[in-house]
Parts: sequence; structure tokens; C-alpha cells
Amino acid sequence: MKRRGILAAGNMLVDHVHQIAHWPQPGWLVEIEHSERASGGAPLNVLLTLARMQTGLPLAAIGLIGCDADGDYLLQMLEQHQVEHRGVQRNPQAMTAMTQVMTEPGGQRTFFHAPGANRLLDLAAFERVNSEHKIFHLGYLLLLDSLDRSDAEFGTRSARLLAQMQQRGYHTSLDLVSRQGDPRYRPLVLPALRWLDYLVINELEAGEFTGLVLRAADGTLQQHLMAQAAEQLMNEGVRRRVVIHCPEGAYGLERNGAARWQPSWPLDAAQIVGSVGAGDAFCAGVLYASHENWPLEETLQLAHTCARFNLLCANAIDGARPLAELMAYITLNNSSCL
Repeated sequence: MKRRGILAAGNMLVDHVHQIAHWPQPGWLVEIEHSERASGGAPLNVLLTLARMQTGLPLAAIGLIGCDADGDYLLQMLEQHQVEHRGVQRNPQAMTAMTQVMTEPGGQRTFFHAPGANRLLDLAAFERVNSEHKIFHLGYLLLLDSLDRSDAEFGTRSARLLAQMQQRGYHTSLDLVSRQGDPRYRPLVLPALRWLDYLVINELEAGEFTGLVLRAADGTLQQHLMAQAAEQLMNEGVRRRVVIHCPEGAYGLERNGAARWQPSWPLDAAQIVGSVGAGDAFCAGVLYASHENWPLEETLQLAHTCARFNLLCANAIDGARPLAELMAYITLNNSSCL
């Protein structure tokens, strides 16, 4: 069987994105200048970005939502983008997860999150999953309470799930959530790495897991430590690719030893509208390129391009562009560097 397509599972939520002029001091008020609703969470952000890229890949989602207006909205978004959603179940006892996102000028954002039905997503939702998709993407660990629980054999239930999906023939991929100082990073993530083909995370998450300080006290990126962090993660068992991304660029490492630092495309801070889905847009680029067996340099360039266009919009998916447009941008910028 020739596998084709991407199946994504995990946190499904609605982002209520608000534009504010600045973050207020405690006790003070600041006006919301603009608000909009958008789908959010790892599987939806990745899948809808891929759908808008018009790649032609079969796309499917697995998750748990409530029987409410936000849940209706998420199903409408999946229908609109022709993402197969038989694996999205509804629970009348739980609300659809939601996040209130406060976005300041320059793209800095703060999140207030209600996990809702995502807390209940567990192994039972995956028992009969055996599709012909090539890649299975799961996110976000540390926000999936049931799958984050311990498992006597695999360490965590998420590790058991990834092992099962890998044994069914999927290439597996994982994303984390950025939580500074969370003591659960190592115990929850380490067991999953040996069942992963692809790990795509940012420098904050990589630092939390590896214990390496990837930014100096003044905020300067310690680029030489990016390679060390990627090697450490690869040595924990990732089978194919580790990619660590940050605003300045991305470092990619392959199991065969190929490695590359790829700078981000230039973008003025004044052009940035929001960064709520930039990491997932980057991940979508990595997954598509990995699905198509692209070399590391081309993979990172596509991922950076997906993230760049994401930054031009307030929500997680409106910045997504067709693949042909993304490739034209890459070609133009590569030629200008000659």
C-alpha cells in the first residue's frame, strides 16, 4: 500500500483573537481594538494550512469537541476546507476548548486557555484508526490531560499512542506547547521521542526539554547550542528529523547526519500582525516537505515561507498561501541572494 496524506490529532479549539494597543498594568483597563474568531490547536492549524496550500494531499482530523456553537464552527471549517473529520467526536458533557488570545503590536501574544473537551481525548478515540495516510501528527503534549497520563509499559499514554500508530505504518510527528518552567517536560516528552519520525519544536521548548539555555540573558540566540539541542533530541530516539525553529531561523538535523542552519526570511516588525499560528504554519511546511521527501534545505525554506506569510495575519490560518505562490516567493528570494 502506497501511503499518502496527513492525519492530525490532538487539541481542537477556537481562538478568540483580540488586538490590543498594549498590555495593561494590574487593575487597569485597555480597549480591545479588533476581535475575530478562528480555529486553533495543532491539528486544525496544520491541516487547514495544508488545505490552503492546495497540495492535493488527503487530510483528516481526529479530536474531541463539545456540542456547542464553537464546536459547530470547527466542523464548518473542516467541511469548508475539505478535511475529512469522521474522527472528530462530540461530547455533550464538555465545552469545546477555547483560547482568548491578546495580541499586541509587533505580534507578541498572551494566551488564556480553557482546555474543555481536549482533557478527555484518550486512546479509545484511536482504536479503529488505520487509514492510508502517510504521516500522523499529534499535538500538543502537556495540554492533553488523558494522553499525558502515565503508562506502565510506555511511560505515557501519548507514547503508547505514537508507538501504536508507528506500528500501523504511519510516520509519526509530535508538537509540544510552550510552558516555561514546567517540570513535566522531560517525563512527558522523553518517552514519546523513541516513537517519533519527526519532531518540530521551537527554541523555548527545546531548551525546556534539554536543559540548555538557548538564549542569553539579553535575549541573544545561542546558535551553537541549537545544534547540541537537536543532537540530544535525536539521540533520545527520533528516527528521521529534528527541527528547532525560532524567529531568527531554524536548525534541522537528520538521522543520516545531514544538518543545516537556515535563516528566516527578512520581515520588518511593523509588518507582523500576529504570530498565533506561526509555529504550526512552520510545522505544516516541514510535514509537507517531509511527506514529499524534500532535502533539508528546501524543507526549511518552505517552512520559513509558511511561517512568514502566517505572521501577516492575526489568526492561525488566514496567512496560508497556495504552494505555487510559496515556491515563487522562495525562488525570487533565492535569486536575489545570488
